[in-house]
Amino acid sequence: MKAIGVRSFGGPEALEVLALPAPDAGAGEVRIRVLAAAVNPTDTLVRSGAPQVRPFQPPKGPYVPGMDAAGVIDQVGPGADGRLAVGQSVVALVTPYGTNGAYAGQVVVPAESVVAAPVRVSIFAASTLLMNAMTARAALEAAQLSSGDTLLVTGAAGTLGGYVIQLAKQDGLYVIADAKPSDMALVESLGADRIVERGDELGVRVRQLVPQGVPGVVDGALLHDKVIPALAARGRLVTLRARAESASQKVDVRPVRVGDSARRTTELENLVRLAESGVITLRVAQVLPASRAGEAHRRLKVGGLRGRLVLDFSDLDQDPVPLCTR
Repeated sequence: MKAIGVRSFGGPEALEVLALPAPDAGAGEVRIRVLAAAVNPTDTLVRSGAPQVRPFQPPKGPYVPGMDAAGVIDQVGPGADGRLAVGQSVVALVTPYGTNGAYAGQVVVPAESVVAAPVRVSIFAASTLLMNAMTARAALEAAQLSSGDTLLVTGAAGTLGGYVIQLAKQDGLYVIADAKPSDMALVESLGADRIVERGDELGVRVRQLVPQGVPGVVDGALLHDKVIPALAARGRLVTLRARAESASQKVDVRPVRVGDSARRTTELENLVRLAESGVITLRVAQVLPASRAGEAHRRLKVGGLRGRLVLDFSDLDQDPVPLCTR
């Protein structure tokens, strides 16, 4: 099969089309013929061999990134969940390891991490759902807030931030979100109750709205210590990148890793239902041929995207694969 990956860790230019053996589904697994894969910031960490992901990769390449796959099941392994069948359109939350990532013509995934694709949604939009929405759900759980509590969301205009806002509103939270002036209308449309301008004075602006500080922050913008002034004493700072230290011992820092939630099938199915009902808004910035993955990674680094870039795998001219059953 063909895949997009790197032979050794590097920049966007290291991404290339690889010819790899087709994987087979083992016990409790399914194989997906990938039609679309969303491009996420975590993919750039796998590509570059960043310190936070290097311990979770084999010592030698090649390495195939990708955590969000949408496609069709073409093989079901023995003992896999009876929910899933060959020919079914699905989305999957992939935990990349070595060559087993979503940027591939076929990917093998534990059945628990695979759910039926949302209906009335394009395959490209569907590929943008699970990784970010599951991260948002896990982040809200880590914040441990109750209905009526106030949550601050940073990076609110991004894909993850948007999902956090929408899920938080469904949970009954009062949401303060950051945005630059050109994004304020977007963030308001996502459901934020109050919007404060981005910048180094974010904490001061939040304190003007909530003098005692907010009880929880989901830090999608990775502001880390810069957002701590907005928190109440013993407030919870949910971060997507672990940090060993904090500027204040009064802050409860809670790192979240979406891989820890990859097999929460019931919640993954619930996220699909929320996407189908419009509670979660799927945003595609652009669809690019998979062979242009390096360009997608460069654009992601520049920033400013208000939706996910998606790779279309139809351009790799994959060989036909016979469908297999248990």
